[in-house]
Amino acid sequence: MILEVKNLSVGYGAIPSIMDVSLDVNAGEIVSIIGANGAGKSTLLRAISGLLKPYRGSILLEGQDITGLPAHQIAAMGISHVPEGRGIFYNLTVMENLELATSARGSKKSFKDDLKKIFQLFPRLDERKKQMAGTLSGGEQQMLAMARGLIMGGKIMLLDEPSMGLAPNLVDMVFQVIRQLNNDGATILLVEQNAHKAVKVAHRVYALKTGSIAFSGPPDHEDLENILHSAYLT
Repeated sequence: MILEVKNLSVGYGAIPSIMDVSLDVNAGEIVSIIGANGAGKSTLLRAISGLLKPYRGSILLEGQDITGLPAHQIAAMGISHVPEGRGIFYNLTVMENLELATSARGSKKSFKDDLKKIFQLFPRLDERKKQMAGTLSGGEQQMLAMARGLIMGGKIMLLDEPSMGLAPNLVDMVFQVIRQLNNDGATILLVEQNAHKAVKVAHRVYALKTGSIAFSGPPDHEDLENILHSAYLT
């Protein structure tokens, strides 16, 4: 097991946004977390990557307790987080953004090999590698954010709302890339508002409702079908 979250409670004030949440991710899986806006999906990822300190509960990475460790240490241990809003440096070039991402893993070893793989996956970034990131289109910025996550390397990638704000054709492209990354061996924990897309790429699904797990299971489970065709996600 790559990641295990046990009875986690976390939030931004006195009242937790996430309450007693438990989940796990096995090597080679795509695990999707779905739920309405405000259900706590992004909060959960921020706690896993060390951006928020949990009130209680534990987070284990390959059996090692990483609960409450600082974000840079967790990143170095093998969790790469592609945040909602992309988190790229707009005043740096595409190449500078990618080079900077190597600092999270503490070494530039194999950077050239990683770069070759990234430019095969995202040829548009190769064409724009000298361009300022802030001048890229929304879709190109999302490509760059995901490429930075890949450059960071590690054991698991956390993807937070990768399709947010993108045109439908670019949404399809993003999910094709997620499938390809997984086919190449990446383990992915995906938070996504587009529940139908998230379920289609997933090996397993968790549904959050008001900060708690309301469903966990395979993507073809009958209960999940009912959730996807209800008002639950609105």
